[in-house]
Amino acid sequence: MRPLAFKEIRMNQNLPPLIDTHAHLDSSQFNSDRDEVIAMAFSQGISHIVTVGCDLESSRINVEIAQKYPEIFAAVGIHPHDARQADDEGIAQLRKMVQQNGKIVAIGEIGLDFYRDRCPRDIQRDAFRRQIRLAREVGLPIIVHDRDAHDEVLQILKEENASEVGGVVHCFSGDLSMARACIAMGFFISFPGSITYPKNDDIRKVIEHIPVDHLLVETDCPYLAPQPKRGRRNEPALVRFTAEKLAEIKGLSLEDVSRVTNLNAYSLFGIGSVDSSTKIAYAIRDSLYLNITNRCTNTCIFCAKFTNFTVKGHSLQLEHEPDIAEIKAAIGNPEDYKEVVFCGYGEPLIRLDVIKEVARWLKDRGVRVRINTDGQANLVHGRNVLPELQGLVDAVSVSLNAPDAQTYQDICHSHYGEKGYEAVKSFLREAGHYIPSVTATAVTLPQIDIEACEKVARDLGVTFRAREYNDLG
Repeated sequence: MRPLAFKEIRMNQNLPPLIDTHAHLDSSQFNSDRDEVIAMAFSQGISHIVTVGCDLESSRINVEIAQKYPEIFAAVGIHPHDARQADDEGIAQLRKMVQQNGKIVAIGEIGLDFYRDRCPRDIQRDAFRRQIRLAREVGLPIIVHDRDAHDEVLQILKEENASEVGGVVHCFSGDLSMARACIAMGFFISFPGSITYPKNDDIRKVIEHIPVDHLLVETDCPYLAPQPKRGRRNEPALVRFTAEKLAEIKGLSLEDVSRVTNLNAYSLFGIGSVDSSTKIAYAIRDSLYLNITNRCTNTCIFCAKFTNFTVKGHSLQLEHEPDIAEIKAAIGNPEDYKEVVFCGYGEPLIRLDVIKEVARWLKDRGVRVRINTDGQANLVHGRNVLPELQGLVDAVSVSLNAPDAQTYQDICHSHYGEKGYEAVKSFLREAGHYIPSVTATAVTLPQIDIEACEKVARDLGVTFRAREYNDLG
């Protein structure tokens, strides 16, 4: 079977596209039908595949496979089982592969495996370090294999300055603390079909607490077939099962997971394409969010917009503040959504008149309206604005974020100083008179006492919700 062009074999345009970021297409299990397996993946909406080397020979084969298909890319590296190959000659061969082929997007898979110990640990460590140094030399990210070696993997990544190139810990098996340490170094975390296995509750708990903006999906095929296909050969088309489980765990849609993980793969490997256009209206799950200003009354230390204006794969950096006609055009048919939320990357109630007119238009169409706010609108406008929202807004979520004024100012840096916090509490206290559903929220930063925040919310007579740090939308 000849290699088919992408446009010839991707038949189902209704499936959200996904990227299998870790496959082993060189495996002998694909020798009899490799091209058919690839064609099946593309027909099932898999837009790109990274096929990963484990030794010098498999690295060469994967490069050859990548050269046949525009949508397949290769990683070259020496797995800890074969770490003896990572001597001076082996590293030179990997370097030459990278220099001669533009389809190579990473060094991997490399790392430590203290479960099977097929190679002495000192040799594994040396091979890992050598290949991180190679990655830094050639400017490519790394794909990390870690099995029963969590602490040492983290130690070596730090000591070898792996954050300079970044990468992914594939088939992640560590705990939440390790996941957060990897993310802090700029690494992504990737999960295969094993997250669908009934006994893998621990890893699903980890996923619950990791922002999807740091996650990738993979098959690790031909291994680790997802639960519905367990016991059979895994293949790239089945990465959809992993994405669906990830969406279920995170409370997202498959479209959300597709959009975000594809952006993550693009950011890490430079493969695929992303929509970088600014969004006024953007969908997450079955809600539509409205991004009407980037101005804010706070400069919160945890706000991600100071480094990245992307939320769940949507770019929110406005070139100008949209007028009412632009906002309505961006919304389209609001009845397609469970609710419409004024949120975005700014304080929406700064544009109170715009909110009132758009909310009135939405309510005329029977749409539920919610506002996410920092609760300082009364200071902004010099009056109590809550009566003006009565009948227009069904729910309001207010960022409390601290149990006292000093902590609030230390974290949120209100433009109004410490009186900003008292304004937030006053807004929460009064909101229930005008808006049916009122919730106070706090971000789970180490310096924020969540229990104390919840007590403040109870004293104010409102519902409380803790929000995972850096997990927006």
